[in-house]
Parts: sequence; structure tokens; C-alpha cells
Amino acid sequence: MRIAVNTRLLIANQLEGIGWFTNESLKRITRRHPEHEFIFIFDRPFSEDFIFSDNITPVVGLPQARHRYLWYLFFEWSVPYLLKKYKADIFLSTDGWLSLKSNLPSVNVIHDLNFEHSSDFLPPAIQHYYTTYFPKFAEKATRIATVSEFSKNDIHTMYHIPLDKIDVVYNGCNNDFKPISDKEKEEIRNQYAKGEEYFLFVGAIHKRKNLVNIFKAFDKYKDDSGAATKLIIVGNKKWWRGEIEDTYLSMKYKDDVIFLGRLSPNELGKMMSASLGLVYASLFEGFGIPIVEAFHSETAVITSNLTSMPEVAGDAALLVDPYSVEQIADAMFRLKNNPDLRDDLINKGKKQREKFTWDKTADNLWTSIEKVLKTL
Repeated sequence: MRIAVNTRLLIANQLEGIGWFTNESLKRITRRHPEHEFIFIFDRPFSEDFIFSDNITPVVGLPQARHRYLWYLFFEWSVPYLLKKYKADIFLSTDGWLSLKSNLPSVNVIHDLNFEHSSDFLPPAIQHYYTTYFPKFAEKATRIATVSEFSKNDIHTMYHIPLDKIDVVYNGCNNDFKPISDKEKEEIRNQYAKGEEYFLFVGAIHKRKNLVNIFKAFDKYKDDSGAATKLIIVGNKKWWRGEIEDTYLSMKYKDDVIFLGRLSPNELGKMMSASLGLVYASLFEGFGIPIVEAFHSETAVITSNLTSMPEVAGDAALLVDPYSVEQIADAMFRLKNNPDLRDDLINKGKKQREKFTWDKTADNLWTSIEKVLKTL
């Protein structure tokens, strides 16, 4: 069979959540199934690093799909043309987009529907595009894969898609996330945190990630504890302007907040392991990969009691109301002042992390693809 794949988010040195899902699952699937041919559809010149095996034919469609008008042109004109040209039997899209013009059987990975739950998470024009087209993409798909039971039920509720059409395919964790020695931890603290302990935030600097309340909670934690602890922020400042920046500038302890931008997975893994704990009090997540990365790095986790995060965290994290500055601050205080609590959470995280590996991701995504292949 010829399996065409939307690989537009495989961009060298710019992989984020969905990009990592695409990279790690396709790397395994293509190598494990040499009996099939894979057509990788990029929207720009690609890196050879993403051509994982000899059974992959890479092609580039135009235009680069990074704007709502260009999304439409890419998926409604370029993709159907390439599917026909390369005589594909099935189309796999790992980022939620499909072509409404193509009638090819498809597996669509819809990671979450955060845009359906708040008008504040995206600019209005992009929000309108998502809420207009994603219900159509969900209806068009032969099968849907998603990354949590929460998202499965959300897609079912919001779009009235039958539950038996939706498969849960959890995310995994890269090998860069692992515990490091006490000496390495000290070196990381000296390099990045002026020798002090630190809490770590990882993610896009975006309203959905709740940095406003995390900043406020850090100020309260510092007042309550008197500790020299730092807060390190790893992520691009794409959505920095406005309330997030204003809150930061008004912080009492803003000099103890350190921004590092993007880091390589290897460096981020070390940062995670050396931290006092991950603070991931997001307002909405379809999964929340940093939670699992923290489990593999053997550090403690503070995360939200909303959406998918309790499902991913299990009993291995402190769950907080992300809208409560007091709860987030109290969780920081507890991690700092209760080493036994930290150790208990870390030990529980070692067990919880076994549920989430890229090998399992690839196996489960392939099972979803096979369900469609068997109907051809």
C-alpha cells in the first residue's frame, strides 16, 4: 500500500509537541513496515534527517502552510494533487488537517480542541478557521486518533463523532529525558540559576499555558518561603505581549525569573532533572508531554486538575486549580519544604511513565491505520 503522510511539521531544529509526535511515530512505523511505501508531503525544503528509511518518497507541496489562506491552498489544492499524482491508497495527517476535496480514506490525528473552549487562546481569524474547518475534518476522517481519553470524549461531545471511530494514541518521551547525577545537577544550577534551586516551566509562552497565574504564584511562594529559589522559563516568547508581559513586569521577584528561550532536547532534559520541580499549571491540554518528560527525568510535578492532565499525571503529581494562585504557590511551597513528598512523587512517576513511550505510540497509531487498510 502507498500511505501518504502530512509531514509539514517536521522542521529541522523546530520540533514541538505535534512535531515530536510525528517524528517519533513515523520513524518507527516506516522502519517496521518495509512492505508499505510512504509518501511524505512537506510544505518546504526538508531535512534528510526525516527520511527515516528507503521506503519513503519525500515530496514538497506549495505554498508553505503557515497562514489560514495558505492552509486552505495547501490542503485543498496541493495535497489532493499530490495524493492523485502518487496514487496514494490512504492519507495520514498527524496535525488535524485533512483535504475536504479528496475522498481518499484517511486517519486524522486531532490532538485537542482547545480552540473550541476559549476564544482567548488564538487570534480571532485563526480561531474562526479552526472552529469552521476542524468539525469538517473530523467528519471527513475515516478514523480519528487522539492523544488522551479526555480528547477522545471531547471530540465525541463537541463534534458528535462516534466513540468507536476514535482511537487513543498516547504521546511518548524522548531518550534525552533521564535522571542526571548530583554533580551534573549542581553544574546546571550554577550555569543557569546562579547556583540556586529552581522551578521549571516548559512550553510556548501563550495564554493557555497560564504564565500569568504562575508568575503571581511564584511571587506569593517567595513571600511565604523567603527562599532564594529561581523560576526558569523555557519556551519561545511568541505570545509575550499583553497580559503575560504586564504581569511579569509587575512582579516583586521578577529578577528571580530566568528566560532561556528554546533549548535542545538534551539540554532541556538536564534542566528538567536538575529542577526542584516542573510547574505545568496549564489551562487546557490534550495531553501535556512535559509531564511525562518530568517523570522520565525523575523530578516532581505540579500540574492542573483540568482536561487531560490528571489522566496523564495519575497519582504522581500535585494537582492544582490553575485559576488559583494560592494553590499553585502552596504546591511550590510543599515541594520545596517536604523532601519526602518530592521523593514519593518521583517514585510514583517512575511507575506512571511506563504508560507513555514512543514505541507504544507507534504501535497504537499503526493499529489505527491498519483498521483503515483492512477495509481497502
